[in-house]
Amino acid sequence: MTLQRMDNVGIIVEDLDAAVAFFTELGMEVEGKAQIEGLFADQAVGLDGVRSDMAMMRTPDGHGKLELAQYHAPAAVSDGSHNPPPNTVGLHRVMFAVDDLDDTLARLRPHGAELIGEVARYKDIYRLCYLRGPSGIILALAEQIS
Repeated sequence: MTLQRMDNVGIIVEDLDAAVAFFTELGMEVEGKAQIEGLFADQAVGLDGVRSDMAMMRTPDGHGKLELAQYHAPAAVSDGSHNPPPNTVGLHRVMFAVDDLDDTLARLRPHGAELIGEVARYKDIYRLCYLRGPSGIILALAEQIS
C-alpha cells in the first residue's frame, strides 16, 4: 500500500471564529464546520469526553487544507508560551504562496498577524517572511518575484 496524499494539517486554536476569520482573510475557504464529540472522537484522539468545534479550510486550488479545532472538553492545554521561537522542536510552520506579500500582510494585521522577523528577499526569486497568527501559529508567506 502506498501513501495517497497528505489530507490536512490540524491546528488547535483558542478562538475558532477568530482563526477562521484570519485564514479566510488570507484567502482560504471554509469547506465545512462540525461539532465533534462521542465515542469515536474519544477513541481516535485518546482522550475522554471530547467535545470540540472544527472548521475545515481549503486553499483556492483545493489541494491544501487546514483543520482548525477548538476544544471545549477536555480543555485545551498550553505550555504557557504563545511565542515559541521558529527553531522550537515540533511542527515548525505552515507556508503559503501569495500573489502580493505586502497586501496580504496589510489584510492580516487587523486579525492579529505579527511579523516575527522582517520581509526578506531570497535572491531574485522570492520575498518571504514568518509571522504569528491566531493562537501563536507560525506561518510563512512567500511571493514569487521572478
